[in-house]
Amino acid sequence: RKREVRAYHNNIPMSVHKARRVIDQIRGRSYEEALMILELLPYRASDPILKLVYSAATNAGSNLNSNEANLIISRARVDGR
Repeated sequence: RKREVRAYHNNIPMSVHKARRVIDQIRGRSYEEALMILELLPYRASDPILKLVYSAATNAGSNLNSNEANLIISRARVDGR
């Protein structure tokens, strides 16, 4: 059975295009790979997205008793105004 965890972040003062550039790099990757990618990317958008990925992993750990090694970022999107 597939279990999903969601995390949202609203009102980030950043261009949608800049955030999508980072999101496209981590979509479909494992949690650990996404952390490594986000820590090494030189873009300013990486920091709030990194915090959001941490938040989603914490939600998975507390709500579903899931191990972080098993997490995969299946969907990630950036919506504009």
